[in-house]
Amino acid sequence: MPPFAPEPPFTHGQTPRIGVLLCNLGTPDTPTPADVRRYLEQFLSDQRVVEIPPLLWKPILYGFILRSRPAQSAAKYRSVWTPEGSPLKVWTEKQALMLRGWLGEAGHQVLVRYAMRYGSPSIPEQLDAFKAEGATRILVLPAYPQYSGTTTASVIDAVNAWSARQRHLPELRFVNRYHDDPGYIAALAARVETHWRAEGRGEVLLMSFHGVPERTLKLGDPYHCEALKTARLLASELGLHQHEVKVTFQSRFGKAKWLEPYTEPTLVQLAQSGVKRVDVVCPGFTSDCLETLEEINMEARHAFMNAGGEQFHYIPCLNDSHPWIAALSGIAQQHMAGWPTRRVPDARALEASAARARERGAAA
Repeated sequence: MPPFAPEPPFTHGQTPRIGVLLCNLGTPDTPTPADVRRYLEQFLSDQRVVEIPPLLWKPILYGFILRSRPAQSAAKYRSVWTPEGSPLKVWTEKQALMLRGWLGEAGHQVLVRYAMRYGSPSIPEQLDAFKAEGATRILVLPAYPQYSGTTTASVIDAVNAWSARQRHLPELRFVNRYHDDPGYIAALAARVETHWRAEGRGEVLLMSFHGVPERTLKLGDPYHCEALKTARLLASELGLHQHEVKVTFQSRFGKAKWLEPYTEPTLVQLAQSGVKRVDVVCPGFTSDCLETLEEINMEARHAFMNAGGEQFHYIPCLNDSHPWIAALSGIAQQHMAGWPTRRVPDARALEASAARARERGAAA
């Protein structure tokens, strides 16, 4: 034994492995008030999400919101729940599985897992799993194309909190944004065009992004600007003129002013102005979820139709579409540049390759 070899169970000097962690927002485990309450408590306790001093916010959260909202939200979750579970979790899991396959086909030998910022599987849980598998380098890839302190930065906070408890840290990289990535824009355009080929085209394409309080823009958050750039690039890719596109923001919470214009009031105004058919796409959501399937395809649809609209077409999120997984693979590869991700052929494969070369030489 070498003079300085560590005694078991130490495993210093293992073969380096690389992991990609696809992170989404989260979901309750079941559409029940108890599980929804646990999820909302974690989500709404994040100071990145609710930027109100805890001394002021906690009495509101525990005294009012967590007493009434879980039952209301649970009913909404039940309306979109699938036999496989939460749509957000189902699509995110499929994306991670497909991403691993696409990276493998491109010659990259990497581990791929998915995690939820709130709920399960959690970010610390999946980072622990990567370490147990020997990952020495990890790329953290949020499912948020547009950067916001309320989403992307919160994922980074969770990773940093986990890091603070580790002695031997893996090398970490973060993808902050890809709102203008050509592959992402092309995947969005392909999604819209596929829908148009099957269902025809409406008078207006409304692009609805998740909202954030307006004060975040004034404090320097780039989310609003990045959402508008995504919308502009998508409209250009589709060859649309300005009067054929509307950009709005949804999911307002509380009484504060959020980014405007708001989605549902805009749909009502369109119907009242004589627009009979509208197509709605949600470019900032890479997976269908409560906010797209219930808030947009149910509540917003109802508002548009009740205001005089005749046709409301919801265009699904990117989900597991091949152009999107190809774009996701490209984004991951770009940010893993310089890391040893390429497969190294084993001795048997090298010998087989050499034998084939000798055979070709003999035949010639």
